[in-house]
Amino acid sequence: MTGSDATPAPIDTSRPHPARVYDWWLGGKDNYPVDEELARRILAADSTAVRGARANRRFMHRAVRTVAEAGIRQFLDVGTGIPTEPNLHQVAQAVAPEARVVYADNDPIVLRHAEALLHGSAEGTTDYVHADVRDPERILGLAGESLDFGKPVALSLVALTHYLGDAVDGDDVHGLLKRYLDALAPGSYLILSQVTPDLNPEAVGKAAGLFARSGTPFHPRSLGEFSRFFDGLELLGPGVIPVTGWRPEPEDVAAQAEGIVPVYAGVARKP
Repeated sequence: MTGSDATPAPIDTSRPHPARVYDWWLGGKDNYPVDEELARRILAADSTAVRGARANRRFMHRAVRTVAEAGIRQFLDVGTGIPTEPNLHQVAQAVAPEARVVYADNDPIVLRHAEALLHGSAEGTTDYVHADVRDPERILGLAGESLDFGKPVALSLVALTHYLGDAVDGDDVHGLLKRYLDALAPGSYLILSQVTPDLNPEAVGKAAGLFARSGTPFHPRSLGEFSRFFDGLELLGPGVIPVTGWRPEPEDVAAQAEGIVPVYAGVARKP
């Protein structure tokens, strides 16, 4: 498996990790009391948290299926999170068994589950990179052992950018995303979703405060701020839209009746 040269750090159970909080919202068992405590506190402040986590997963499925049907055969999923079926490679390889998928995440527990669970089709490949999104050179270098960056790749950062700040002397999320996109061939795709304060400002503000106090900076973004991630790219219809409305399937239409989900989503092609 790609990235085997890295020895992941021991799992830190003293602080919550976003991937494990997300796992709890999805009903998973791969989290610790500290993660569950934060997940419950955020859910109490923002009742849309579980709906948002589930809506994000369904969006990923629809987006991956869309670009695979458009001919994409290579996928780089950064900020993978703990495997929850169906995983990205299962969706992509259901459309194209020869699809090549590389996952990247910085949480050691994700690595352990990836090694045990992320097995792809016989025709394709499924690999894993243990690295942080803030280190694109490492991720791209290791992913390049499996992917051909001379050909189009779908880059997925689902529910990740809201953990990255804008400051140039900090995360520099826009500069960071540019470094990834610059490495991709024309015809590649960007798949993004991001929490927004636009649709439920009070609850999202409370959730952001809880994340920050737990040691996890959180950066909800407005429609304009999120749309900026797609500058220079060709947005697929219906454009940037609340996540449950992006090419919804019957399950998503039914979920819309449960109430708002304060998350924007979009998919765009590199010209």
